Amino acid sequence: MDLGLGGKACLVAGASRGIGRSIALRLASEGARVVAVARKAPELAIVLDELSRAGGGPHAIVVADVTTPEGATATVDAAVQALGGLDIVVTNVGQSFAREASAMDDDDLAKSLDLNLWSAARVAQRAVPHLVARGGGSITMISSIYGREAGGAPGYNVAKAGVIALAKALARDYGKHQIRVNSVAPGSILFPGGGWERRMKADPEGIADMIRRELPYQRFGTPEEVADVVAFVASPRASWVAGACIVVDGAQSREF
Repeated sequence: MDLGLGGKACLVAGASRGIGRSIALRLASEGARVVAVARKAPELAIVLDELSRAGGGPHAIVVADVTTPEGATATVDAAVQALGGLDIVVTNVGQSFAREASAMDDDDLAKSLDLNLWSAARVAQRAVPHLVARGGGSITMISSIYGREAGGAPGYNVAKAGVIALAKALARDYGKHQIRVNSVAPGSILFPGGGWERRMKADPEGIADMIRRELPYQRFGTPEEVADVVAFVASPRASWVAGACIVVDGAQSREF
């Protein structure tokens, strides 16, 4: 299926590794022009080389911290300058902190909200005028199954639930501008340098038991499996998908 992404101007935040990197590469493989954003220049340089080999282009990178207002503004401004506008935005910044509610203090919750929710909100709000100028487009926010049900760190639950609610609210507000906003909720995804890889190294028996108990297909998901869904949701082919939360978890979650 041709997703209609050829030549589209795409911004992917949190694109240096894992899910974000795979999304950027998937969009490029469909012929899109991609700006990849993250905080670490060396990792982004590798991604830029991978993008050039994936297809599409020209591509660019932006070194910025989108969890700050200044970083979000600089990110969108640089992407628009590099691409001449924006058609597609993907927000993919996330991290969890205290694993127990008893350890979640004000600072922990603030960090969770800044990294997971405010980063998405700030990039989206700054990108909207540029999407309007193009006659519409799409924003896809990466949430988590733990934004839909209990599990993981409580601050992460709160922030990722906020991402899902935010995507719905923006979809309703910006539909009149032909901007589709959705969220995608991955389950447990394994990639080099990610949290699940670190846990596997620290406690291989415990993680093996978790896989047997919690993952019906007896394996972790891959970033590429999430990226394939995001590419479709972000594309013109998903023209009537708006305000939705699409779960990509191999039946891991219990929520309907």
